[in-house]
Amino acid sequence: MTAVGTHVKMLVALDIDGTVMSSGGVVAAAVRRSIGLVRAAGHLLVLATGRSLAGALPVAELLGLADCYVVCSNGALTIRLDAGAPGGYHYARSELFDATAVIHRALELHPTVRVAVEEPGWGWRVSAPFGPGQLNGEQKTASVADLCVSPATRMVLAAPGVRQHLDALRATGVTVTPAGRAWLDVTGTGVTKASALEALRDKLDVPREATVAVGDSENDVEALVWAGRGISMGHAPAAVRAAADEVTGTVDEDGVATALDPLLPDIDTTLLPDLAAQLAVAVESAPGVAKLRVWHGSGADLAGAEIHSAIARAWVRHAPIAAIGGVTMLDLIAAADIAGLRYPTTDLGPSARWTRTDPAIGPALYELPLGRH
Repeated sequence: MTAVGTHVKMLVALDIDGTVMSSGGVVAAAVRRSIGLVRAAGHLLVLATGRSLAGALPVAELLGLADCYVVCSNGALTIRLDAGAPGGYHYARSELFDATAVIHRALELHPTVRVAVEEPGWGWRVSAPFGPGQLNGEQKTASVADLCVSPATRMVLAAPGVRQHLDALRATGVTVTPAGRAWLDVTGTGVTKASALEALRDKLDVPREATVAVGDSENDVEALVWAGRGISMGHAPAAVRAAADEVTGTVDEDGVATALDPLLPDIDTTLLPDLAAQLAVAVESAPGVAKLRVWHGSGADLAGAEIHSAIARAWVRHAPIAAIGGVTMLDLIAAADIAGLRYPTTDLGPSARWTRTDPAIGPALYELPLGRH
């Protein structure tokens, strides 16, 4: 494991199912809080999942993520969340492949295999219907010819015992990842979560040693090996745990929260509410003088809040403050007081004095300098 200082921005890749989210679809409060604090510390959070885009977007919304990258479909598709974009995201990267050869080979080896080809953002074309909850999004039954008609991001092969054909299917030149004995995920040659994360790391100019990945399944193995710090969940299969640098608790033990703790500054936020804790972590981890920037939507509640930091005589965005649902500027001042943060000294002593910025920058944008006592 690489030791990383508080002010080094890390790329933190988190699997969803069995890692961030339990099998019952629940995200524990401790995990949700840790994710908010890691983002407040300035780290670059990425969801990296085998889920399709249609399955990943609701989880991002549940976690309150509005401006992160999401790696979907085992690395075949990467999006950037953006509340102002159509559908709430931009496509950042896609890896398509011709599924014709692997579909025909699968039907030769296992004639009753069900085939599903992903339609990003909508659902799946399927050879036969899949059961409730097996696929994210809608389903449309299609002929074999229609399944092969256009390049795919990802496909699924499902049938009892289909895993025994793993090597034969890989021989067609695709990446095949098992998810149990009755389920295989298929992507293009060399396409994995790790390949997508490496492309994103390069795009964001993050050092390799400043990467963290947490996961629990076979489709996470390459990402755990790729990361500077690969962390397996405690309930993961032996092969997954063996691929990791360390093992954290199970999903029921909030293992993600434990794994992320070392990425936070060494201050005690245990008794602080989420908003105060995020402010404290953001100010403590900022590499220079910190300034809180907020802006409104159409009402009194805030639409967004960020900590900016002075670096080389310029203000640079350091971290989002995500816990602002239903929050006003007065609420932020109260949270800063609870966190023990200080304001600049004026003729009247320390005072929380908001400054209105240039209206051309954005709607109702205000700034407040903050520091530690």
